[in-house]
Amino acid sequence: MAETKRSKRYKAAAKLATPGKLHTIEEAMEAVKKFPAPKFDQSVTLSFHMGVDPKKSDQMVRSTCPLPHGTGKKVIVMVFATGKAAQAAKDAGADFVGLEDMLKKVQEGFLGFDVAIATADAMAEVRKLARILGPRGLMPNPKTGTVTDDTGTAVKAVKAGKVNFKLDKNGNISVPVGKVSFTPQQLSENAAAVVEAVQRAKPPTAKGRYVASIHVAATMSPSLAVDVLKYIKA
Repeated sequence: MAETKRSKRYKAAAKLATPGKLHTIEEAMEAVKKFPAPKFDQSVTLSFHMGVDPKKSDQMVRSTCPLPHGTGKKVIVMVFATGKAAQAAKDAGADFVGLEDMLKKVQEGFLGFDVAIATADAMAEVRKLARILGPRGLMPNPKTGTVTDDTGTAVKAVKAGKVNFKLDKNGNISVPVGKVSFTPQQLSENAAAVVEAVQRAKPPTAKGRYVASIHVAATMSPSLAVDVLKYIKA
């Protein structure tokens, strides 16, 4: 396998990282901000490798988390609704709202949105889009608050920085916690909220070590290991 080529900036950042060191969340965020940066505002991601079995449905880890300081990203929202629910979504700032027209738009290949919300009644039709929305993590789900008749509140929550997270097939969870332009305190508080949310989402059937590892990384920077035992109960 060919060796991955790294930029001079990445190599310079890697020299600032101490191999094998376990950081507190605060230390990791301070370090990320000191790394040589590209010309764009990088996203900062908190990544978990979980100790649960992703092949077992009763060990699925999935939930939501409101970030105290938002994600720093403009969130594009599509809402499948009609009547008063559709108007409430528009008033709350949803970017695309409707039912038959939105269903057709997605069926024709449009996926220019980050979150999809649907009323309970609309889900009968939205489920027909499962093969399109599901693989991209865009399928509305009651567990994440994206199937609701209170569309206005749901849109406001997503726009304000509520993030969804879900265990992938490799047993990992990745959650954006802000931008490098955030202060270390803002990043740390967002990350702490996510860690707590992941802890609360622990399945009753989970055995042994629940979270195997946690890493912090910016888009174009090396990852930094977090001391799991400081934050996660076994």
